[in-house]
Amino acid sequence: MMKFKLNIFILFVIVSISLLLACESTSSKINPDKTMSDQNQNKLEIATFGSGCFWCTEAIFERVKGVQKVISGYSGGNTENPTYKEVCTGTTGHAECTQIYFDPDLVTYDELLEIFWKTHDPTTLNRQGNDVGTQYRSVIFYHNEVQKQKAEYYKKKLEEEKIWDKPIVTEITEFKKFFPAEDYHQNYYDNNPYQGYCAFVITPKVEKFEKIFKDKLKK
Repeated sequence: MMKFKLNIFILFVIVSISLLLACESTSSKINPDKTMSDQNQNKLEIATFGSGCFWCTEAIFERVKGVQKVISGYSGGNTENPTYKEVCTGTTGHAECTQIYFDPDLVTYDELLEIFWKTHDPTTLNRQGNDVGTQYRSVIFYHNEVQKQKAEYYKKKLEEEKIWDKPIVTEITEFKKFFPAEDYHQNYYDNNPYQGYCAFVITPKVEKFEKIFKDKLKK
């Protein structure tokens, strides 16, 4: 009888510990930078682009071969830890942008710049389509001198070749801080493909991108 009670007690302890661990794993908030192994993350480089609504930018770069992770967020402003509501007022100075983690052995920064230039209009000041405000400005936040030189080189080359009728207004600015957007903004297009903005604005952009850059798509 004593042995039977002991076994029940041991079983109870095991189940209790299992439930406790399960609760901890589901309630803890995932840090985006910790979703990749340290070994994998160490070989990756980072690009930070703003090209209008970050839902659009994220949807495009998530499909690029060699891109390991894309995080939507805010950069280029003065307010610490801004919220989406604050950024939308245009008073924080931030741009909606994406932090792109990529493997340079699979996709180069030059190729990412090409995609950046070709998937938005870099000639409209503080605007992309019906999205208007400084938070929607076209901007490249460079992380080092090499990225700066490449961004400036391609901008100058595009201007000389007069690809667009109007001047390019894309900012090329030193990266300082990046603040991830709220959780519901992450993977927004993939999670909400039938939402109105996604269906009528983002889907056509993604389809056009996939036709132009077939060789750069993930399998």
